[in-house]
Amino acid sequence: MDLAIIVGVVLAFGALFAMLTLEGSHLTAILLPAPMILVFGATIAVGLAGGTMKDFIQAFKAVPKAIKGKVVPPQEVIDKVVSMAEKARSEGLLALDQEATETEDPFLRRALQNIADGTDGDELRMMLEDEIATKSQEDRIASKFFQSLGGYAPTVGIIGTVVSLTHVLENLSTPEHLGPMIAAAFVATLWGLLSANFLWLPLAARLRRISELEVDRMTLLMEGMLAVQAGSQPRLLGERLRAMVPARDLPPVDSAPAAAA
Repeated sequence: MDLAIIVGVVLAFGALFAMLTLEGSHLTAILLPAPMILVFGATIAVGLAGGTMKDFIQAFKAVPKAIKGKVVPPQEVIDKVVSMAEKARSEGLLALDQEATETEDPFLRRALQNIADGTDGDELRMMLEDEIATKSQEDRIASKFFQSLGGYAPTVGIIGTVVSLTHVLENLSTPEHLGPMIAAAFVATLWGLLSANFLWLPLAARLRRISELEVDRMTLLMEGMLAVQAGSQPRLLGERLRAMVPARDLPPVDSAPAAAA
């Protein structure tokens, strides 16, 4: 589980709280229900209006995935592919059908089943590439939704401030109340900027990054399975797959499991 988004958001709000404290203010100064209801409620509402109900549901269903951030390490994928290459080399491609029934990864399962069934390599590549493209397109929906919320929120905050200032101008006859009322009016703009930059935009970027990593994993599996089908030598296959992954995402060569050697 990658806690980057939780740590980042907590630190961001912690910095805000530290600033309020150092300025001699209090957290209650910005925790005003009215502007918060407008900013969060209206932002989500216009985000919904700009898409479809399915987009809205899919976006919020993706939030737990963004928080967990679970991504399979590339070396683990490489080790699995190399072990399958060794099995196919010693027992034949038909032996991969058993591996297909045991794996929990739907993408890998379909690849193994098609290899065991004797699907042509070019057709298999086309099918797997289409599945990867569809997965990437599906993931972009959630990311784009939260990206749009990040664009709407500051403007919604300004709308809230304008509405509040209109109320302030209606009460010029009570100058002793103008200061607190004007300060409260700008809280809507503050929450518009805060929600956009502390929540919606980081969430969109996080979902986009997780999608990229998942697509990289699927691409690594695709190239590995096609090489297994072609009868590649396991050791050379492991080296080729490692060459497809940035060095920072791999353990040192000396500490790589024996399956990749």
